[in-house]
Amino acid sequence: MKAGISSYSLFQAMQAGEMTILDVVDYVADTGADHIEIVPVGFDLLEDPSLVEKIACRAQARGLEISNYAVGANFVQDSEEACRAEIETVKKQVDTAVQLGAARVRHDVASRKPEETTYAFFEEDLPKLVSACREIADYASQYDIITSIENHGFYVQASERVQRIVHAVNRDNFKTTLDIGNFLCVDEDPVAAVANNLPYASMVHFKDFYCRDASLPVKEGWTRTANGRYLRGAIVGHGDVAISEIAALIQEAGYEGYVSVEFEGMEDCRKGAKLGLDTIKQLWKERIK
Repeated sequence: MKAGISSYSLFQAMQAGEMTILDVVDYVADTGADHIEIVPVGFDLLEDPSLVEKIACRAQARGLEISNYAVGANFVQDSEEACRAEIETVKKQVDTAVQLGAARVRHDVASRKPEETTYAFFEEDLPKLVSACREIADYASQYDIITSIENHGFYVQASERVQRIVHAVNRDNFKTTLDIGNFLCVDEDPVAAVANNLPYASMVHFKDFYCRDASLPVKEGWTRTANGRYLRGAIVGHGDVAISEIAALIQEAGYEGYVSVEFEGMEDCRKGAKLGLDTIKQLWKERIK
């Protein structure tokens, strides 16, 4: 297992102007991480290609692997032309991943309004989503890059929907970035969902949440789930996700790939990311004994 941190975990500091993405690379290296995920939120590597080489060189100098490059996309568009443009943009992002030295690219797949996240819409959209993901995976295969979709965004968040797309795309280099906490956003049990999709994981995100029912009196800082419960980001190991049980499940399955902290809590992001990484390392250490 290689433990690391997603650059998104430090977005709070980048947004406040306290850190740049290069500062984030240094910080992640200082935590003792094995790798870093690059998520271009707060910066754009297509608009500023000179930053690509700077990130790659800084990571190499600090002994960090760049495990994954995670970008946005939405293939549910109003026209074929718009969908085609989205696919071509993701292909350019694959080229960027090559320059970064990342062997994995996670791209989003679809987003809809809350009232349109039903199975009926999903069934209608499925062929175009599969076609887009397959084309991008085929393009990435020339670089030996694994592409993936993540369980997030409410529309393609439940484990069965993710798995349907993975099976339908039917490419060896197309998998899922498995976020253990995100299943809660659609009120799916994380332990069962992780077990369901672990065989298809290209990498694993460790994320934690505090979970409360719909009667929660204070809503600020909380996100509402698909069925009206409330979630708030937590330091990994501090929240209500069964972190220890899931870590044991992952290890027992023989997963030996990248594991990455994705912190979204209200605490200082530097502290949250570091404590989350320490938790993951401790869990693995205890299981090895």
